[in-house]
Amino acid sequence: MDVVIIGGGITGLTLALSLQQVGIRSRIYEAAPAFGHVGVGINLMPHAMREITELGLGPAVERLGVATAEMCFYNRFGQFIYKEPRGRQAGYDWPQVSVHRAYVHGVLADAVRERLGPESIVLGHRCIGLEQDGEGVSIRFAEGAVVRAALVLACDGIHSVVRRQLCGDEGAPVYQGINMWRGTTRWHPFLSGSSMVQAGWLDVGKMVIYPIEARPGADGLQLINWVAELRSDRQVMQDWNVNGRVEDILPIYAGWRFPWLDVPGMMRAADQVLEYPMVDREPIAQWTYGRITLAGDAAHPMYPRGGNGAGQGILDARTLAGSIARLGPGPAALKDYESKRAPAANQVVMMNR
Repeated sequence: MDVVIIGGGITGLTLALSLQQVGIRSRIYEAAPAFGHVGVGINLMPHAMREITELGLGPAVERLGVATAEMCFYNRFGQFIYKEPRGRQAGYDWPQVSVHRAYVHGVLADAVRERLGPESIVLGHRCIGLEQDGEGVSIRFAEGAVVRAALVLACDGIHSVVRRQLCGDEGAPVYQGINMWRGTTRWHPFLSGSSMVQAGWLDVGKMVIYPIEARPGADGLQLINWVAELRSDRQVMQDWNVNGRVEDILPIYAGWRFPWLDVPGMMRAADQVLEYPMVDREPIAQWTYGRITLAGDAAHPMYPRGGNGAGQGILDARTLAGSIARLGPGPAALKDYESKRAPAANQVVMMNR
């Protein structure tokens, strides 16, 4: 029986590649009928890029994004406060890479199909329930299929069906009053061309802005990712593809015309705007139930602070593959992984909050 991974996001794909690297066969079942150009910019911190590099994919990811050189803090009037080096400039052996989520996902998905075979990713299969016995796990899909697996590794996100079955209905994710509007715009490079900026604060309007393509195009423009964060009673559905309206927030940022960046101009020129509440879930100590375990956002959904959403999922995947390699594809390996990752990841959830 294969090891089955539920969910073909960044965590699930990294896990399949990590298992293949240690000689363990797996198959991914993904609910979506096709992989699309989902999301906007993410940051892969040096700890995540180390793991991506050990999979042989570091150069490919870095070519598609920006090796972020510095983090710069400004107030809402564009006045400089402080900056610090990032990635290799800060002395790490690996870069911090700011990149479009879809580019990272594409690199990982292509590598899975190349290394494990095209049949290793099964699309259009939505898990609706699991039953396990002493020998394995039976996975039921909405489309009617039933699949047997030696282990089930659930990487099915913040609305994880597997987590709900294991842990019960926990209700909606925890919202504490901060909403995000996330956009991408082809715009003029600013500051060093590899600078990340945080400006303002939640009570008056906050922005996080950074480039996610290394080199400007022939038009001299660079793909810029921006995130507007505001205190808000408005809690939209937790879905990375809910379309947002820049008109809802533009008045707050209308005066943000700095010598180095015209923020409202950049916002108006956006080719994509998404709206998303800043949510997480209460940490849970137990991720593993027999031959089933949770990883990534299914295990520890967290605020998107410090590049830790994707980064912590990547660390889960690498640790889980290592535990299975050492202890074999059974419950002991899953508990070993849980003991290593749950305390650390849950601490990040609370620190981010």
